[in-house]
Amino acid sequence: MSVVDSQDMNAEEVLEFIKNRRSIRSYKPDMVPDNVIRKIVEAGTYAATGMGRQSPIIIAVTDKTVRDRLSRLNAKIMGKGMDPFYGAPVVLIVLANRSSPTYVYDGSLVMGNLMLAAHAYGLGSCWIHRAKEEFELPEGKEILMDLGIEGDYEGIGHCILGFIEGDYPEAKPRKNGWSYTI
Repeated sequence: MSVVDSQDMNAEEVLEFIKNRRSIRSYKPDMVPDNVIRKIVEAGTYAATGMGRQSPIIIAVTDKTVRDRLSRLNAKIMGKGMDPFYGAPVVLIVLANRSSPTYVYDGSLVMGNLMLAAHAYGLGSCWIHRAKEEFELPEGKEILMDLGIEGDYEGIGHCILGFIEGDYPEAKPRKNGWSYTI
């Protein structure tokens, strides 16, 4: 088998893996093992960043009190009295340093890596928005201070993690017009 054949086989497996990942919105309360959280966070640190600046940081929140505080603040911004983290016991906060011109893109790539790594470990994940607004509020800034985070960071998103409650969702059919060949 040539190197190209080997890479093609691996590429097909990776593409199938990407196609099968879904956002999960129902979690068991069981805590994810610390070593698995560390591996997922490590995958996030290997996301591509503009000029290799590595502007994002990842904060793993497993403390229920902090998690619930983040949930309440995020729900307040959303304007609904529900848990925006869908019961997930782990919240990975992705922040990116505003001094980098590509910080939003860098943080977005980190979020993608985190979700794919969670899928690789058989966990559910979902990108939860409103992190930008959350950490611009006085209470959000206080949470960051309590966590020892200093600097000019913007909230990019929350990657929630946990064991899936219920059935794994099916992929919706892809819509036409997503790609063009010229």
